[in-house]
Amino acid sequence: MLDVLCFKFIYIKLKKQILAIGGGGFGRSKSTNLIEKYLLNLSESESPKICFLPTATGDNDSYIVRFYSVFSSLNCIPSHIEFFKRTIDIHKHIMKQDIIFVGGGNTKSMLAIWDEWGMSTLLKEAYNKGVIMSGVSAGAICWFTNGITDSWDNELRILPCLDFIKGTCCPHYDEEPSRIPYVKKILIEREVNSCISIEGGSAMHFVDGKSFKNVSFYNNKNSYNVYLNNQEIIESPYEKIQL
Repeated sequence: MLDVLCFKFIYIKLKKQILAIGGGGFGRSKSTNLIEKYLLNLSESESPKICFLPTATGDNDSYIVRFYSVFSSLNCIPSHIEFFKRTIDIHKHIMKQDIIFVGGGNTKSMLAIWDEWGMSTLLKEAYNKGVIMSGVSAGAICWFTNGITDSWDNELRILPCLDFIKGTCCPHYDEEPSRIPYVKKILIEREVNSCISIEGGSAMHFVDGKSFKNVSFYNNKNSYNVYLNNQEIIESPYEKIQL
């Protein structure tokens, strides 16, 4: 936990940060709020403004309620943006935030809606100005060149995403039985060269586009750089912070 407390003071000057959560957090049980507190601590603000984007669930009301039930109890100023009701001035609101948190759900549909509203360009502008980007599941993979998604029923696919971070990302690596075999398949078939694979209960923290640490907020969870070496699948774990 000391690493977490020190991070704010050591890395506060670095401009771009992304926290990609493989699964868990306020959206899925185990309400210790460890990863939420870690995220808020990345901001230089004593009470950071954090905006929730629940687009991937179609702006599901219960998901929004869960977001507020957690973040309203923490030292921050929570808000959200909806696209399935009357929508606020998104540019003005996003640029006032310290942190963006993107929820899970259907990544392909989320990106299509964002494209209609110009969100990709807006989020990139905010990211380049130092707004911290984060999210879980769909909200984790959206920041990469490609994400492994279950947006289609009973089928995993590689989906082009926002390309803030170079590479391919797979969330829920240990949570869903189809994930590990699929990652192996696309590596063997040379569809990708490597895959950042994040277990549930862990998150990958990126600073200036480079991997910084795997943040484990459940017991002993990991993130891996998975790649093929001489026809052997290698799972190389990232350096870990255990919360």
